[in-house]
Amino acid sequence: MGRACSPKNRTAIGMSIKTNSQVRVRFAPSPTGHLHIGGLRAALFNWLFARHHQGIFCVRIEDTDVARSLPEYTESILDSLRWCALQPDEPLLIQSSRFPEHKQALDQLLVQGKAYRCYCTAEEIAARQGNISDTISAFAGYDRFCRTRTDKPSGDFGIRFAIPIDRKSIIFDDLIRGRVEFSTDQLDDFIIARSDGYPLYNFVVVQDDAYMQITHIIRGEEHLSNTPRQILLYEAFNYEIPIFAHVPLILGPDGNKLSKRDAATAVLDYKRAGYLPDALINYLVRLGWSHGDQEIFTKQELIAYFDLDHVGKKGAIFDKEKLDWVNSIYIRALAPEALYDYIIAHLEPKLADLLAPWDKEKIIASIALYQDRIKTIGELLSILYRLRIVPHVYDEHDVATWITPQALEHLELLMTRLETLDQYDADQINMVLKQMCKEFNIKLVALAQPVRLALVGTTASPSIFALMALLGKQESLQRLSLLVDLVTRSKAN
Repeated sequence: MGRACSPKNRTAIGMSIKTNSQVRVRFAPSPTGHLHIGGLRAALFNWLFARHHQGIFCVRIEDTDVARSLPEYTESILDSLRWCALQPDEPLLIQSSRFPEHKQALDQLLVQGKAYRCYCTAEEIAARQGNISDTISAFAGYDRFCRTRTDKPSGDFGIRFAIPIDRKSIIFDDLIRGRVEFSTDQLDDFIIARSDGYPLYNFVVVQDDAYMQITHIIRGEEHLSNTPRQILLYEAFNYEIPIFAHVPLILGPDGNKLSKRDAATAVLDYKRAGYLPDALINYLVRLGWSHGDQEIFTKQELIAYFDLDHVGKKGAIFDKEKLDWVNSIYIRALAPEALYDYIIAHLEPKLADLLAPWDKEKIIASIALYQDRIKTIGELLSILYRLRIVPHVYDEHDVATWITPQALEHLELLMTRLETLDQYDADQINMVLKQMCKEFNIKLVALAQPVRLALVGTTASPSIFALMALLGKQESLQRLSLLVDLVTRSKAN
């Protein structure tokens, strides 16, 4: 691992190198799986950095792992970026489409003597390493056997990069970690192409970043160990070396690497669970970056404020409760009509059919009634599905607590009085219930809780006046009558 020290102004180090260049960044996922939270944050940081500096945001699919790269994963990654509106400014680049160019670059290094064919098998290398004294080096890498061999054996070979013998270290300024130094004692002549002819990650990423004229590489710190190898390759081709920024990992609540149990699920799973894209973006950008004490940002504010100076060096803890809170803020900020449209467009296009015979206006009114009480749209949909169905099962504890003989009498009288209402709205319902409470000298909760239980099967609900108005007179009376009849029969038995 390299050594890092903190310069006084990290951004100044990087930005001064390319004062006349337009910022060009890239997000380069591998299609060997779905896009996860860490990858989305990397894409977001790149997108915001480009927008803040009026630069270009590119997306490249790195499919060098041919065996594990699948088209469905590519589409899933692109769907995730589209959902979050992190669209590239230039056409998508598929890495494998540039294989001829990669092969040409490999041949160039071989001709120049900056790379060489290696015929050694893993067993041969291991056998030779067993004869090397441990006192020579704590790092047991490739012994460069094929670098100086004069014979030309037949058979398969890989291609190794020839690290310059006189190179003692690789030093670069990271916009987040500061100055980083790697000793070449910790590197060997690394493989840049397999025996099947396919070039490997460190080689092709340099070729493609140079081809795309990438100026800044913002990526997870797990790539830090790749950086010295890539810098050596940039130098071998006389490419301009981009500026690096390695973002700390997102950690689980226990401080370890994020697991599936904590949050390492696919981005589209968060979509299906009912998180809004802007809420997820807001939460992720605050994992490791800050702007004072502000927690909630519009996208325009994020673009205006985002910089790498305020990205921390330590891993950020993923807190699902905090994400839920941020999501609830965004849900409450939406108009009910907009929330309905989002559900139809992204989550449940058949919502109207599932809630029939409710019409669109009634569904929107239901959303308005509950949206201040939920954390996710998935939670909202579950509530709406339950609300649409007349309850036939009631919370036993609530029944035992609230449905007394006196409460049954009050419910029967309430049904009689509600039946006579010509105008069945929240105000009129409110007046009837409060008049009964005054008449019988009881608190509103003693009448409201049995009503809630009848309407939704539990004593947790929004305002019963608004809820009864939403359900309508006939539906409200039906649900009240059902509870009274069920409890009465139960006591008779």
